[in-house]
Amino acid sequence: MKMNTKKKQIAQGAKRIRKTGIDIIGDAPWGTHFCQFYQTKEDLLDILVPYFKAGLENNEFCMWVTSEPLSEEEAKKEMRKAVPNFDQHLRSGQIEIVPHTDWYLKDGIFNLQKVLDAWTDKLNFALTKGYDGIRVTGNTAWLGKRDWRNFADYEEEINNLIGKYKMMAICTYSLDKCGASEIIDVVRNHQFALIRREGEWTLIESSERKLAEENLRQSENKYRTLVENLPQKIFLKDKNSVYVSCNENYARDLKIKPEEIAGKTDYDFYPR
Repeated sequence: MKMNTKKKQIAQGAKRIRKTGIDIIGDAPWGTHFCQFYQTKEDLLDILVPYFKAGLENNEFCMWVTSEPLSEEEAKKEMRKAVPNFDQHLRSGQIEIVPHTDWYLKDGIFNLQKVLDAWTDKLNFALTKGYDGIRVTGNTAWLGKRDWRNFADYEEEINNLIGKYKMMAICTYSLDKCGASEIIDVVRNHQFALIRREGEWTLIESSERKLAEENLRQSENKYRTLVENLPQKIFLKDKNSVYVSCNENYARDLKIKPEEIAGKTDYDFYPR
């Protein structure tokens, strides 16, 4: 049975929103790139185990790049506790857990472009295997002072790249190894940061992101005000000829409210 156009659009939209498995975040779209500041191994496990559990349950390819204080074997042990059939996911190749030396420091050096290309290759691999997308994490405890500037540039490139693809990423940073300037660099290059305060996880948004969102809201409000006050009849459709929105003048002709047009086609209003 073919899915009708409206239901197909709803289903496609739902696929863009993913369960993060992290209570304080909830659901998030593809392209989400955030960071976690941690102090202990338990902090890492508290966020990353449910994060990857949700990915495995929702047909995503998962990649966990480990570093001290958490080894790949410890990560696998904790995942087995949370996911009863975890070894089956390992054998099928749906999840890979590797040390940072096998990912970030191949040939003993950090090469920004090679790592970016490797993530793209993993995404292409995941999509050809039928996975909905890819969720990843990488621990930065291995970073030395000489690597920091290079890695900050890498994070900026990742932030620009990830929004275009079916990817979700958490970058984890040890608070004990970050000074004030490093923390500012990290928060600036991520959509938001997780940090534990008095035993509870807190979400901190980047000030630059907040400003961008506020500018976007203002722009949208100006656009809507303009459209609503024009005497012309205006509508917006997607490439499948499904209505996205319309102004009051157009809705009045169809005897509906403007918000009721989303997801409908001309066949909902006129005879075939």
